Amino acid sequence: QVQLVESGGGLVQAGGSLRLSCTVSKRTFISYNMGWFRQAPGKEREFVAAFRWSAGNTYYADSVKGRFTISRDNTKNAVYLQMNSLKPEDTAVYYCAARLGGGPQMRSEYEYSYWGQGTQVTVSS
Repeated sequence: QVQLVESGGGLVQAGGSLRLSCTVSKRTFISYNMGWFRQAPGKEREFVAAFRWSAGNTYYADSVKGRFTISRDNTKNAVYLQMNSLKPEDTAVYYCAARLGGGPQMRSEYEYSYWGQGTQVTVSS
């Protein structure tokens, strides 16, 4: 089994920054492509960012381009989401996700097999 644990969420004012972390229990972390999704109350889960390691590609939702950056540290089995210039509409539970393989549908939640429990991000006006 692959276990993912998110951390780094919290309450910030608009314009502030947070860095989310996701640690992966599996030794084969290098073989997994990683993504970040979020879900606001009453809304469907939506794609935020993804890292296609084998191809060196990153993917971002239009709503976060230029503000969020996804990265990973293979020595720590961790993936990060640096969030800058946060807006109230960024308020959501953020989930780390993993998939084995790197097909083209990196933005689809249905391509990911493993999920963390989520970490709350709240941005006040």
